[in-house]
Amino acid sequence: MSPVDRAAHLNRWRHRSLTEKATLALGMLLLAIALPPGPGAPMVAVVMTVAALGGARVPPKVWLACVAAPLGFLLVGAFSLAVQVNASGFSLAPGGLTAAARLVARSFAALTCLLFLALTTPATDLIAGLRRLGLPAEIAEIALLMYRFLFLLGDTAMAMDSAQAARLGHFGAKRRLRSLGLLIANLLPRALGRARRLEVGLAARGWNGEMRVLSKRIKTSMPVLGLVLLVEAAIAATGIYLS
Repeated sequence: MSPVDRAAHLNRWRHRSLTEKATLALGMLLLAIALPPGPGAPMVAVVMTVAALGGARVPPKVWLACVAAPLGFLLVGAFSLAVQVNASGFSLAPGGLTAAARLVARSFAALTCLLFLALTTPATDLIAGLRRLGLPAEIAEIALLMYRFLFLLGDTAMAMDSAQAARLGHFGAKRRLRSLGLLIANLLPRALGRARRLEVGLAARGWNGEMRVLSKRIKTSMPVLGLVLLVEAAIAATGIYLS
C-alpha cells in the first residue's frame, strides 16, 4: 500500500462523510481561486494545512513528501515569471516578483486543498461519490485503473533502482547517470508488462469490465457541514474586507 493510500485509510477523519470533506476542500479551492491572493490564499493554506495535520492527523512526513514535487514545479514556474532574458543577460522582469508571489500563494493554497482531500479520503470513496453524482461507469473504471497504474509505475521504478544500487550502479556520478538512463529506458516496458499481467489476472477471475469495491456510505452530519460553511463564509468575508 502506498503512503498516500495508507494515510487516506488510517487518518482520524477516515470515517467522516465524503460530503463534509468535499465541501471543505472544494469550497476552499474556490476561495483560493476567487479571492485576491494577498489575504485569501494564505488563510486558505493555513486552514487546510491545520485541518490535514491537526484535524485528520495525517503524518507530517507523508504530507511533506506529497507537497515536495508540486512545490518544486511551482517554484520553477514562479522563477520564470520573476526573471527575463535579454541581450544583457538575466534581469528581474517588471512586476515579475509580484506576479510570482501571487502565483505561488494561490497555487500553494489550491495544492493544500487537493492534498487534504487526497490524504483523508480513499480513492474508492471518491469514485463511489462521483458515481452517485452520475459519473458514467466506464470513466469511473478508467480512473481507478489509472490510479492503480500510477503506483504500479512507482513501485517498478523503486524496484529497478534498488536492483541497480545492489549491483553498484550508483557508484560514482558517471555510473549513476548511466543507470538512470537505463532505468528510464526500461521503466515503461516493464510497467506495461506488469499491467498486462494484471489484466490477464483479472480476466482469469471473470472480470467483466467493472470493478466492484466496498465503500460504506456515511451519513452527513449537518452541524459539521454547517460549521464548514461558516468557516468558508468567514474566510470569504475576511478576504474581501482586507482586499
